[in-house]
Amino acid sequence: MAIQKSISFDITIYNKLEELQEEDKMLMNAAVSARKRAYAPYSDFYVGASVLLDNGEIVEGNNQENASYPSGLCAERVAVFYAGSKYPGMKIKAIAISAASLNHEVNEPAAPCGNCRQSISEYEFRQKEPIRILLMGETGSVIECDSLADLLPLGFNSSYLN
Repeated sequence: MAIQKSISFDITIYNKLEELQEEDKMLMNAAVSARKRAYAPYSDFYVGASVLLDNGEIVEGNNQENASYPSGLCAERVAVFYAGSKYPGMKIKAIAISAASLNHEVNEPAAPCGNCRQSISEYEFRQKEPIRILLMGETGSVIECDSLADLLPLGFNSSYLN
């Protein structure tokens, strides 16, 4: 007999950036700064991500497009891969993500794509601690998720490979 289950999670919605705690404001401002340096000549969609590490360091990344579209990389993966390379073994406490477009105002938070969710999930699984996610457009509200697992509830990880 089939069993039906429901998967749900809570988010916190802040009406504006100024409502965040100081550390989170600083992290989101770093993501906005990184977003402004993104290379997005094809989509005109600019994303910045900043990663807060256990040691207090903030590492930034932004999307890097390529004329051969699959060859580009999202801001979130640029940031977490750089953090993993520069600070191996350091835990990620939080990631802030900000998105903007040259074609229209992005006033709603944009969530990470599936590839980025899977990549961040790998770090969360490996460190055995949740990674908080902060999402913001260029204006408007900020969404906070307590864990990447909330955004990818049935995620794949290395435990399936053993």
